[in-house]
Amino acid sequence: MTDKPAFAIDLASLKSRQKDVPQSRIAEADTVAERHGFIAREPGRRPGRRPSPRTGQVHAKVYPDVSADIADEAARRGVTQGVLIEEAWKLYRAANPAE
Repeated sequence: MTDKPAFAIDLASLKSRQKDVPQSRIAEADTVAERHGFIAREPGRRPGRRPSPRTGQVHAKVYPDVSADIADEAARRGVTQGVLIEEAWKLYRAANPAE
């Protein structure tokens, strides 16, 4: 008897191939598709929110009392904690110009 199971598939022997389709057939299909309202062959943009210009993230570990103070100040002013940190950094850079 053999060692192989009765219904085993050798995955290494499976290969993908491009279909042999002439460019004239693709152009013909595009023409017919345009007549029916289909235009783009490429996928469109992914749905969802537009990307934010604020892509950098700061994960600062601070003491709990500092964290509470930052959260309270951000809530009091109606801004996010990130905006509060950006403003604090601008003040720091103004007081300590880069050399």
